[in-house]
Amino acid sequence: MSLDDVDVKHGTRKVREGTVISDAMTDTVIVAVIERVRHPRYRKTVQRTKKLYAHDSKFEARMGDTVRVEETRPLSKLKRWRVIEIVERAR
Repeated sequence: MSLDDVDVKHGTRKVREGTVISDAMTDTVIVAVIERVRHPRYRKTVQRTKKLYAHDSKFEARMGDTVRVEETRPLSKLKRWRVIEIVERAR
């Protein structure tokens, strides 16, 4: 079996969209990503929130902005995401 036989995706990175909840750190923002999942037993839709530490080298993202983040190599102890664009500015 060669690599040609196997369907392999290279270069696909996870992309998430969330709200900036903190911009107090240098080069880093904390993004809250809300995931809606169905409870396995009760079938009710529940919200789960993940906090992602994202690299923002241009200091563009502000608190309340909706941003799109992309998975990247580990940049620090907690930082594994990078801000790729600001979808919507906070009002």
